[in-house]
Amino acid sequence: MASSGQELAPLLDKNGVRLTVDGAIATVTLTNPAKRNAQSPAMWRTLAEAGRALPGSVRVVVLRGEGQSFSAGLDRQMFTPDGIEGEPSFIDLARSSDGELDAAIAEFQEGFTWWRRNDIVSIAAVQGHAIGAGFQLALACDVRVVADDVQFAMRETSLGLVPDLTGTHPLVGLVGYGRALEICVTGRFVLAEEAVSSGLANLAVPAEQLDDAVRDLAGAIVAAPRDAVIETKALLRGAVDRVYDEQRGAERAAQARRLRDLAGLGE
Repeated sequence: MASSGQELAPLLDKNGVRLTVDGAIATVTLTNPAKRNAQSPAMWRTLAEAGRALPGSVRVVVLRGEGQSFSAGLDRQMFTPDGIEGEPSFIDLARSSDGELDAAIAEFQEGFTWWRRNDIVSIAAVQGHAIGAGFQLALACDVRVVADDVQFAMRETSLGLVPDLTGTHPLVGLVGYGRALEICVTGRFVLAEEAVSSGLANLAVPAEQLDDAVRDLAGAIVAAPRDAVIETKALLRGAVDRVYDEQRGAERAAQARRLRDLAGLGE
């Protein structure tokens, strides 16, 4: 997404993940289109590493996938007895102790948690399949812009598992409990029109316009004063856990900080 049209030297490029930075906008790209950007523990560790590698100047992070699909979910090798070379198989995980199993899943989740940090706004640009872990990775971001060919599906329950890569909380928050339950337990596809009407996606555009739409949105976010964006995001993220009067108080405190900062009286 370099504004000059030139290739940017990546800060990170391994395990199907590439991180590039162009001024205030970073782009995390899933780079294994031959496997529809199937996910593995190595990819999740690299996604977590990408979050740690972000320069402090970054204000917007765009998440995208190369090829026809954003991400078709878990690498199916993980379901085989041998699993992926160098990684524990599902059978290995099942045989581990409670503490070891919990720690392993917690490590997997780390690649999905940093996208909602208050100091950045994250945008998922989603085309084609976004299934299971791919769906949850899109849900990890603050907003989703989708192509008109998008196909979301949460297939974990159909496989005898549950969505465990941080996707359940944002899904319920976006579409409500009843619809979230139905999407998860049926494993059905959610297409672009429903994604927008249900609140799952912010905007749907023709596939060939996806990059331009995301670039425009990122530019509009960067145009706003950074500290005001950070305070606003923190307010909105905290609203769900506060009662009305607590949120009013949080608004007053945030506005006091902004007024003093604008007046040059901040700490």
